[in-house]
Amino acid sequence: MSDWLDIHRGDAPLVIAFPHGGTDLTGPEDRFVSSWLALKDVDYWIAELYAFARDMGATTIATRIGRAVIDARCDPSGASFYLGMATTALCPIDTFDGEPLYAAVEPDEAEIADRRERWHDPYRAALRAELDRLRDRHGRFVLYDAHSIRSCVPRLFEDELPRFNIGTNGGTTCAPELEAAVVGTCAGSGLSQVVNGRFKDGWTTRRYGRADDGFHANHMELAQRGYMAEPAELDEINWPGTLHDQPVIEPTLRALIGACLAFAKGLP
Repeated sequence: MSDWLDIHRGDAPLVIAFPHGGTDLTGPEDRFVSSWLALKDVDYWIAELYAFARDMGATTIATRIGRAVIDARCDPSGASFYLGMATTALCPIDTFDGEPLYAAVEPDEAEIADRRERWHDPYRAALRAELDRLRDRHGRFVLYDAHSIRSCVPRLFEDELPRFNIGTNGGTTCAPELEAAVVGTCAGSGLSQVVNGRFKDGWTTRRYGRADDGFHANHMELAQRGYMAEPAELDEINWPGTLHDQPVIEPTLRALIGACLAFAKGLP
């Protein structure tokens, strides 16, 4: 087993991916302006938040490598999915707020290729192996790409982000029935939500979401205020905030995972 890739294999037709929860800055750590900036945009506590899903039979896959080293969700070619909008690169050079990550030398093409070969390609291969394993067993399954982000990031989006940000690339990465089940579950919580808004998908969901072949993918971006302490002004002392003992969104997350499993199993 890899020392930077955590895989828990379940038997249910559901894979939950955590590409942005890692905090390992192996490689360029000495060249970053600071580890604080390099770790500022981590999807903090995301795997812990969904830990209950393992008991429901889900397979989980998470990288420990920080997204500042390489973004496991990005297109390996480096192409952007949000043309004309501020977004992150395969090997980011700044934070979500536009702060430079590197004190001097930024990664060149050779270094980016090396990082892709060391971490991005193995992550994708491991993810595909788990998807194929479950596809062979179940015929169809759901890939749930789990993310979170600070509630307010003016450079990336206006105003406060809804609690639940559902992405299906305009309904192309999964069956309408699954999208409806996810949207309906979030709506039933009474908490704010949007479907195919600022975060409508990513390379992972777009690459693997093939409803006609039994591959159904859903992107979920959570506003971090729904499950952790989120100070108005971040600094090296108060960030990351602590995980709430009883996150307000946890009951909805449990219902979401249940809805994904019911769909995958063909249950009403």
